[in-house]
Amino acid sequence: MDYHTLFDVVVELAYQLAMNGAETFRIEDSVNRIMSAYQVNAEVFAIPNCLHVSIETPDGTPITRVRRIGFHGSNLYAVEKYSNISRKICAEKPEPAVAMQWLNETTEKQIKYPFAINLLGNFLGAAGFCILFGGAFTDSLCAGVCGIVIGLVTMLLDSLKANPFFKTISASFLMAVIAYLAAIVHIAHNVDAVIIGALMILVPGLLFTNAMRDIIYGDTNSGVNRVVHVFLIAAAIALGTGAAWSLINSLISAPIESMQTNHLLITELIACYIGCLGFVILFNIHGFGSFLCAFGSVLAWLTFRIIGMYGGGIVATYFWATVTATVYSEIMARLRKQPAISYQVISIFPLIPGAGVYYTMTHAVRSDMISFANEGIRTVAIAGIMAVGILLSSATARMISLKIQQNKRRSTGL
Repeated sequence: MDYHTLFDVVVELAYQLAMNGAETFRIEDSVNRIMSAYQVNAEVFAIPNCLHVSIETPDGTPITRVRRIGFHGSNLYAVEKYSNISRKICAEKPEPAVAMQWLNETTEKQIKYPFAINLLGNFLGAAGFCILFGGAFTDSLCAGVCGIVIGLVTMLLDSLKANPFFKTISASFLMAVIAYLAAIVHIAHNVDAVIIGALMILVPGLLFTNAMRDIIYGDTNSGVNRVVHVFLIAAAIALGTGAAWSLINSLISAPIESMQTNHLLITELIACYIGCLGFVILFNIHGFGSFLCAFGSVLAWLTFRIIGMYGGGIVATYFWATVTATVYSEIMARLRKQPAISYQVISIFPLIPGAGVYYTMTHAVRSDMISFANEGIRTVAIAGIMAVGILLSSATARMISLKIQQNKRRSTGL
């Protein structure tokens, strides 16, 4: 057995999973499962910016490697494919050289949406969510244009290797300037809905979800690291939009009042589906599963609205909508033999408190500290409620799945 090649396989696999946005438990579990399949003891420690893997070969030789995980995106198609390779290696236990070949082929066969489709994803995501936040159809079109602006700025700064904090400030500033100008010339009537819809593209939905899952599974270091990253991005959004408001207000007088539009439930559900299809593109999800991911968001939003209509408060609406999204993602993952993360990130996206983040930071920029504190507490409370919903649903699903597997083993043994 070529243990050095086997070690290279698991380290590279773990690195690729981390660089494409996989959860900490998935990274560590993939390494442990593969090494257990080859009857090798392994220790793996992963946090968002570092990977440490150690093994001990049967003859007692220790091998250790540390890899730095730099700035990375959210490529859920890659997470899905690397997870599949992990399962295949565990099931077939090929020679390490063959496993390395499979891994290299998986890397070479990665696909991404072209530039124009990515911009379409930005447009659909911003336009769809603008409707959910009370924007009119003209506001939705303005939000879509602002979403394209965010996409163009982000892609340009990506090519210049800019850090995420600077990218977020730049994209949110330019987008907000355009939104305020559209409101001043009366093209947009609800500037807040336009800005929030577009900002959902910058809201770190995958980071937020992974942070909750890491904390749930006991990976506290990773979870706290991701939470800090979420707050930094929120601060960058605040700086960008706050600077835009200050600039426009000093030059022209920025619009403050916004006209809220009440839509039919069916309109909201269609907008939710369209918006989440945009995020399916941005998270690079392909195939029939992408439509199923977006459908999960519709179920979550439908649950949210129905409970709200029947008098449910903030706790009930967010909790049960989160449970719906999580249960749906766990069911789809098991039916389709794919990671749950793709389904969960998209399904839960309409519930992520992007509006809360925006209003909290807006109140701070405008020195309304009482409103800042109230909105901030409310946003943190929503995040906590969602975390509890994910915790209970995921834990229950895992226990049921484990029980089913144990029953199958017993039946097979009999």
